[in-house]
Amino acid sequence: MAGKFARSWALMKASAAVLRSDKSLLLFPLLSGVCTLLVAASFLVPVGLMLIGGNHAGENFHERMSVGTYLLTFAFYLVQYFVIIFFQTALTGVALMHLRGEPTSVSAGLALARARLPQIFGYALIAATVGLLLRMVQERLGLIGRLVVGFIGLAWTVATFLVVPVLASKEVGPIDAVKESVELLKRSWGENLIGNGGLGVVFGLLMFLAVVLSAVLIGGAVAMQSVPAIVVAAVIVVLGFILLALIQASLQGIYAAALYRYAEAGDASVGFDQSLLQQAFAPKRK
Repeated sequence: MAGKFARSWALMKASAAVLRSDKSLLLFPLLSGVCTLLVAASFLVPVGLMLIGGNHAGENFHERMSVGTYLLTFAFYLVQYFVIIFFQTALTGVALMHLRGEPTSVSAGLALARARLPQIFGYALIAATVGLLLRMVQERLGLIGRLVVGFIGLAWTVATFLVVPVLASKEVGPIDAVKESVELLKRSWGENLIGNGGLGVVFGLLMFLAVVLSAVLIGGAVAMQSVPAIVVAAVIVVLGFILLALIQASLQGIYAAALYRYAEAGDASVGFDQSLLQQAFAPKRK
């Protein structure tokens, strides 16, 4: 486990080097976050009205999910996934350009994503369907449902890890992209995929450290009994968490793009050591 974490850390540092050389990549998760918040806000009113109606009738809303509610939930998932995948495709497309040594720009990434709108919508439709089905299982089976959903969700994440890089680099349909993602994982890394886990551990530790520092900062401001100091501390904390989230999302996009290039053609890409990738993602021994 220590060796896997060390390799994940090394891969993250290589991804960070790419991000440092092209900080415009941070704009894509920022735009994605703003748009997803707008989408979420647009669904709050109808959902709130249904919640109020359910409570007024004295019934448990979560136990009487109507067809209309499921349709609304599916629509929400579909729009959210579409927005997220759109900007992920733009980010990954620019990352691939950078890794190939090509000129990059935010407009080029957005243009690439616009050119893949049908494929992005198709994959969003698949992801929304999977998301809704997992929610239905979770609600009907309680604790067991949560465990089942957790395992299925993990398997889905692993299986679709390279779907966005495939969509960004090829004009293929969403189903073919999922199939290719699974095939690349099976052929190159087997079950030793540690990319998401490694980055998750690293940023989990960073998030814990950020929480501790935030508590100290806000606590100090409160001890000063100064409203301006409290406001400034709160703003610094919020901006810090936003920046950390943007960096994580950008690194994941760069990471996935580099791994896709390596898995497809054995290309280590700019800023990545090929022997490091071979060690971190060696095929599973039978």
